[in-house]
Amino acid sequence: MIGVLRGELAHIGVEGVVIDVAGVGYEVAMSGRNIADLGSTGAEVTVYTHMHVREDAMSLYGFPSMTDRQLFRILLGASGVGPKVALAVLGAMTSDEVRNAVANDDVDALTIVPGIGKRTAQKMILELRPKLAAMDSDVVGSGTASGQVRMALEGLGFTGSEISEALQTVDRTAPVPEQIRQALRQRGKAS
Repeated sequence: MIGVLRGELAHIGVEGVVIDVAGVGYEVAMSGRNIADLGSTGAEVTVYTHMHVREDAMSLYGFPSMTDRQLFRILLGASGVGPKVALAVLGAMTSDEVRNAVANDDVDALTIVPGIGKRTAQKMILELRPKLAAMDSDVVGSGTASGQVRMALEGLGFTGSEISEALQTVDRTAPVPEQIRQALRQRGKAS
């Protein structure tokens, strides 16, 4: 399974990009929003990928963070949502907007995505709510250690995806100040 690609942005298309990794060009489908954030051809990029295998095709879907990739995989678990629709959701909405729409039963927010009607949106909300709750369970309140670390990193100006990536690498058994130091070290390495 191909989980991450790090290489040169060789080509930018409407529905995806080609990333040259050591002389091999990988076609990666991405949302327009994420393509625009990559920069211009020749730039060094890192893209987290999901490999989707069917009888007649193997496709790579790319995301700027592991959190977006995880949300894409959760979206795939909803009835009637395939990779193209899941990618369209992440192209039309940010990860936080998707979570908020599901948490607040906001059917109208999901119907702005091409290919999702009112019924599909209602089904998605019902099926995704427990999965997204499980994904976010460790950051629900500021009373938890992870919640305190998240709040500290937010106060320092980190984005939601940067915080989620940093939280995946910290030792959750360490005291909160140590977790914050580990997260800051991790973000320093990623920069």
